[in-house]
Amino acid sequence: MNRDVKELCRLAGINEEIRITTYKGNVRTDEIHPKWELVGTHTGRRTFIVNALSLGIPPNIVMKWTGHSDYSSMKPYIDIVDDIKAASMTKFNGLL
Repeated sequence: MNRDVKELCRLAGINEEIRITTYKGNVRTDEIHPKWELVGTHTGRRTFIVNALSLGIPPNIVMKWTGHSDYSSMKPYIDIVDDIKAASMTKFNGLL
């Protein structure tokens, strides 16, 4: 399935270059990949969770849909949504 998702993204022209930096000890390695190579089924899962939470759907409902069994596994997604909301409020506050 991941191979098919990658191929669909490639055909859709999702070619933005993504830089991935890793360190082994103090040796830095940079690799550049087209975005389609990095997309997989988990990308869709993460996107669904963050969008659902952003829309205000309660975490316990999203957890039922995604099969998460404990709140701690949902917490990183909630933190992302909280950061998005804070950034949005900063934009709003700049209007005043």
